[in-house]
Amino acid sequence: MSKIQFTEEFRQEAIRQIVDLDRPVTEVSAALGVSTHSLYAWLKEFKKPVVVSAAN
Repeated sequence: MSKIQFTEEFRQEAIRQIVDLDRPVTEVSAALGVSTHSLYAWLKEFKKPVVVSAAN
C-alpha cells in the first residue's frame, strides 16, 4: 500500500479550514479526502512553537 504525500500548501489549507474557519475536523476530512488521524497530526505539528536562533 503506497503512502499519499500531501504538499505543504495542501496541509496549510486544511489546517486553515479547521483553525481559521472553525470547521470540524471530521468535515474537513471528508471534504478533502484526508484521514482524521492525519489532520490531527498536522494540527499537532502546526501548534509546535517555532524556535528561531539568534544571529550573532
